[in-house]
Amino acid sequence: MDFDQLLAGFFGTDDIATLPPEQIASGVDRLRTQFGLEKDSGRRFALWCLMFMLGVAPDLEDAFEDPEDREAARDFMDAADREMDDDGEAPEDQQG
Repeated sequence: MDFDQLLAGFFGTDDIATLPPEQIASGVDRLRTQFGLEKDSGRRFALWCLMFMLGVAPDLEDAFEDPEDREAARDFMDAADREMDDDGEAPEDQQG
């Protein structure tokens, strides 16, 4: 699942930075509802990843019954944290 498609589906745009707070809250409510209803593990994982990126993801123990799904979510969290750390470095720090 593509994050831009998910954003557009739940928020009506792939640039949520332009939305007023009430529209973001409404999109988050729709996202949480769909996550709770979703049965497909791959789509459920994609929805959780989007919620994580937005800072509204449920705890892993509550979100995933399968230990492999929880581990995949931890891997995603680590990768996202590394990406954010890399984005914060000065260009000269990124050169090898």
